[in-house]
Amino acid sequence: MVVGRVLAAPLLTFNSGTRRSVLDRDLAAATALSPLSLTKCHTRCKSWTIRSSTADPQTLPLTDEERSTWDSCREVLSAFDFDTQEKDKMLGKAFGHVPSPYWGEERKQEVPRFEVVHGILEYLRSLGLSDDDILKVLKKFPEVMGCSLEDDLKKNVGILEKVWAIKGKSLKNLLLRNPKVLGYNVDCKGDCIAQCTRCWVRF
Repeated sequence: MVVGRVLAAPLLTFNSGTRRSVLDRDLAAATALSPLSLTKCHTRCKSWTIRSSTADPQTLPLTDEERSTWDSCREVLSAFDFDTQEKDKMLGKAFGHVPSPYWGEERKQEVPRFEVVHGILEYLRSLGLSDDDILKVLKKFPEVMGCSLEDDLKKNVGILEKVWAIKGKSLKNLLLRNPKVLGYNVDCKGDCIAQCTRCWVRF
């Protein structure tokens, strides 16, 4: 309680005049930057924003063969109602070209491969998901296309069926509600290991 009272006192005396002086000081520091510094900062921020929001294979350092592979993955996604930019963003998130909380810093950039993306989508169809269902899954969890079919998707569906007896229509409803369960690959059992986006504790 003593600590609370000590900390509260400065907050109560922090009036609008103090806030204004702090803001004025920060503004003065910002305007003291040279135009060149501001330009460099703006350029870095702008380029980061572009990289973080989409992935355009035409601007990535890809070979002609790799761009062709990317285009083939776009074609696989043509069964769904996505425009080209949406397809690129989803593929970028799945294969490390667009930052994603799911992967964190661990995902290495890869060129999406037709057989991988096609295999994932066909497996989802085998679980009873229609193309409309898969569209919803991809919107919520595009990273699923970059997960391992054997080590993540099939393994997790097996766990859901054996441990929780979730199968058939119940499994379909679960995947529509929380498709990220397909990518869970760690279980901290309550002792956090800072991989919460991929942990079974969230289930």
